[in-house]
Amino acid sequence: MMASSFIHPDFPHHWTAEILPQRPLILPKRQFVYPRQAEEVERGALEVLVRPAEGEPFLATCALGFADPAAPSGIWSCPNPEWVCAVSGGYAYLIDTTLPEHFAQIEYRPVLEVRGLPEQRLLLFVGHHSLLAWGEHGKAWQTTRLSSEGVTVTDIEGDVLRGMGWDLMSDADVPFAIDLRTGERVDPSP
Repeated sequence: MMASSFIHPDFPHHWTAEILPQRPLILPKRQFVYPRQAEEVERGALEVLVRPAEGEPFLATCALGFADPAAPSGIWSCPNPEWVCAVSGGYAYLIDTTLPEHFAQIEYRPVLEVRGLPEQRLLLFVGHHSLLAWGEHGKAWQTTRLSSEGVTVTDIEGDVLRGMGWDLMSDADVPFAIDLRTGERVDPSP
């Protein structure tokens, strides 16, 4: 387990989860590996024991993205109370706890930051170039490219997220603002 691993209960949820320090010697009856086709998934993987509200517990083995302390690891609750988000070294897996074989992996490699936005009912993923929001029914929106390399969220006020993105052509940080309801850019001035 990485030192930055912990549980973020921003949304009500119908499960409990425990990040295990290592793969258990006695495995539960149900075990799932995310992603399914990962090679050497156990090396550095995030091992999570998930107990859904109904049904048997299962072990979620989530392949490690990057062994860099800057890449987040942990568990986040989701806008849908049946889903859990497990992040392992910047690789984010969204898992349906009622049907653990049903999951999605966020396309950012790596996710640099995860934020629960309960007021908007969104789980926000920050990547190097853009933002992606996950809602109650799956992917809600994804922004266009906001940066050549490096997105920083500076403020969230109401339904507007403000941030900075580095622009290669001007070699400067450029402000942006995003409407959290749509993922569209809006005027960045407050």
